[in-house]
Amino acid sequence: MYYNHRKKDQEPLPKEQTMIWECKSEECNGWMRKNFSYENQQKCPLCGHKMRVEKRLLDASPNPHQK
Repeated sequence: MYYNHRKKDQEPLPKEQTMIWECKSEECNGWMRKNFSYENQQKCPLCGHKMRVEKRLLDASPNPHQK
């Protein structure tokens, strides 16, 4: 199939250490990139618990709307 052929030609995105918001709840897996949020204190959109700042190795994804 043709659509599978195009995926093979793409290079993988570079990985970088990224600051994220991670849910403090042990039962929740919620997290988001810090540069995609606008608040200094974040609440988890999935469960409502507070979130903490952590680092993860993620694909590079710049936020075009961030100043």
